[in-house]
Amino acid sequence: MIVTFMKQLFSRTSKLANYIVMMVLVLVPFHAFLTVWGSKFVGHYTLLRLWDDAALLLLLGIATIWLVKDEEIREWFAGSLLVRLIVGYAGLSLLLSLVSLAKGDVAPKALAYGLLINLRFLGWFLVVLLTAQRSPLLARLWPKLVLVPAAVVVLFAGLQSTALPHNFLAHFGYDKNATIAPVETINHNASYIRVQSTLRGANPLGAYLVLILSVLGTSFFWGKRKVVCGVFGVVALFALYASGSRSAWIGSVLSLLVVGWLQLKNHRQRIYFGGASLALLVVLVGGYLLLKSNTRVQNELLHTQTHSASKVSSNAAHASAFKNGINDVVHQPFGSGPGTAGPASQYNTGHPVRIAENYYVQIAQETGWIGLALFVGIVVLVAQELYGRIKESRLALALFAALIGISFVNLLSHAWTDDTLAYLWWGLAGIALGSVVPKQEEN
Repeated sequence: MIVTFMKQLFSRTSKLANYIVMMVLVLVPFHAFLTVWGSKFVGHYTLLRLWDDAALLLLLGIATIWLVKDEEIREWFAGSLLVRLIVGYAGLSLLLSLVSLAKGDVAPKALAYGLLINLRFLGWFLVVLLTAQRSPLLARLWPKLVLVPAAVVVLFAGLQSTALPHNFLAHFGYDKNATIAPVETINHNASYIRVQSTLRGANPLGAYLVLILSVLGTSFFWGKRKVVCGVFGVVALFALYASGSRSAWIGSVLSLLVVGWLQLKNHRQRIYFGGASLALLVVLVGGYLLLKSNTRVQNELLHTQTHSASKVSSNAAHASAFKNGINDVVHQPFGSGPGTAGPASQYNTGHPVRIAENYYVQIAQETGWIGLALFVGIVVLVAQELYGRIKESRLALALFAALIGISFVNLLSHAWTDDTLAYLWWGLAGIALGSVVPKQEEN
């Protein structure tokens, strides 16, 4: 009777966990839009933004039941180097939180938000991995869970760029002083609009599209509906261009090059591919030299127009932020605690906002060199696991390629702090690596 009860418990909790993961993956590309629009009717914008984190909390509860009741999963969990690194990184973050709070270096709200955005995607990765291990459902459905919402995001981005009024999102509660700005520009020049679709901004949209283009590129090479993937990819590339996110442009090129390179089967193909890539680079450099004085190129590509309405160009702001961040890391090698840098530092009342425009520098500012080493170790281990499965898994290949591009994006922004990208990429990584855990006999 106890055995029957345990089987029913695992079966029901597995189904519930699958439904929660699917709900989050489908809705998180619309996270910003839904929370802003919802707050227009019921208020509580900040509270509404936590809906995906509430789903994570519920999944953590379910995963805890599995770990307590299932010895095989518990043994894997305790013996995994990846899990140990994640736990060590979380433990270090919590320890530094207590120290910084005791010293008065961080406000409680900033501390809570800093811990949340730094650790939630790693917790999400682990619980989705455990969920995918218990059931093949997510592994079967992931293309639809990713690409159907992406089609809506990309289509809306295209409409924003071509047909809709620039302030269209203002009708849904977007307000730069209360929620999210309804429109973004390049160096405050209203002639150069950056679209954001349903995401939090143009840069988050660009980072999200790095992942989507990697999935489409992989599907195209694997012969999965090539015409659909080709058309979808062209529209997605237009949306990427319209986002004006230069880091995402480069990240997408890197990820697609990785996808293409890993499809090559012999030395001759690699030589041809390398030659074509070099030729493309020469064309791009030549085009830059010829057009660098063009006003549109100065604005959209270089952000350096002489008569810009902005007193400080985005390039200069990036450089200054990065320099200040590096200076912090040099003088505080052990970090100053979560919430003292990055987006969370905006809530650190009584202390300066420290946004380095570089996710790795942010982690070093908050958790020091040790924390940065732990985080990089986590990413490297996940990348290694994905790479080991690229020949058998389309998802693993797409995620590995996207990770290369997104890692570059994080050199110029705080991409992992965005709900959409963090929950989507790390959730898919959990699905791709779910079979790492020994299979259980169920039903």
